[in-house]
Amino acid sequence: MAKLRKFVTYRRLERPYTRKSKFRNKSFVRANPHNKVIRYVMGNQKKEFLYIVKLVSETDLQIRHNAIEAARQSCNKYLEVNAGREEYKFHIRLYAHHILRENRLASGAGADRTSSGMKHSFGKSLSRAAQVKKGKVVAEVRTSSNNIVFAKTALKRFSHKLPNSWKIEVRAI
Repeated sequence: MAKLRKFVTYRRLERPYTRKSKFRNKSFVRANPHNKVIRYVMGNQKKEFLYIVKLVSETDLQIRHNAIEAARQSCNKYLEVNAGREEYKFHIRLYAHHILRENRLASGAGADRTSSGMKHSFGKSLSRAAQVKKGKVVAEVRTSSNNIVFAKTALKRFSHKLPNSWKIEVRAI
């Protein structure tokens, strides 16, 4: 199985590429990678909570969908164990629309005969990413006053899985 390329090569914001057409010859991206994020809203969705704890971005960057899913799992598990399943509503406010592409070049003996160089350099789809601008809310936890500490810790765990500097804001509704 091929290893994932370091994400530092895709971290900066670029023009988002989302072109998918129902007509095969008009869609330049042939394969659309599957989104790994399973759920975007977790916890008790019917109850009204009085406090919102938000995770806010401090810089512009792209975040790959598998990093979002890893962060979601760790944050949701922490909230379930410590706060209880009915005492929070966790919402991820990101969606990985942007398709990342890579123009793989062959190396080694005889590589000049197999690769086209930069002639057809559009690239094959590799992964998906969400584009985040400075000040955007990435995730939020709605909870009651006695679970604010758990919500802050959960969002701190969420931020450890993502490549950026983040700030956590708490406010009452």
